[in-house]
Amino acid sequence: MIASLTGKVQAKAAQSIVLDVSGVGYLVSVPVALLAAAEVGRSLTVHTALIVREDAFALFGFASAEQLSLFDLLRSVTGVGPKLALSILSSLAPERIASAVANEDADAFQKVSGVGAKTAKLIAVTLAGKLKVTPGAHDDIEQSILESLKGLGWHEKSAAAAIKTARTASPNADVATIVRAALIELGKS
Repeated sequence: MIASLTGKVQAKAAQSIVLDVSGVGYLVSVPVALLAAAEVGRSLTVHTALIVREDAFALFGFASAEQLSLFDLLRSVTGVGPKLALSILSSLAPERIASAVANEDADAFQKVSGVGAKTAKLIAVTLAGKLKVTPGAHDDIEQSILESLKGLGWHEKSAAAAIKTARTASPNADVATIVRAALIELGKS
């Protein structure tokens, strides 16, 4: 089993990166916030899940062990495969997922592309009692970006301040724009 990888980002695609670890390029599917934060040529550590199928081996990578654990929990739900679990983690921060499960808010999951009403309800019911809700969590986008920046080695306090500055400058910006602005802000310090 491959539990984690550390190497240089060799290439980026729509939903994955190629991580060069000692001359071997691993294709790793990652959440959108981590994809946006990953820079080609820079070192990156990802916590991974290796999914073995009859026809393929697939690696899924996350900025934190918490996201990896949540990915595994989501996959335990009937009808949620690794790609859909990754899509959920790309759209909702771990705290938002825990809050939605605690409040039986299936609508939060239905906002994710590929999750229908039945699957959304099944996620909320299956994960009930398995996740803890942390009060005062950041919004979904900020939390996902924060986890990605922490995964890249930035301190939480510095990363949170940079994200706040980026969000203030462009309140309606997409994830990639916020990540770039936050990285520029972090580069100034």
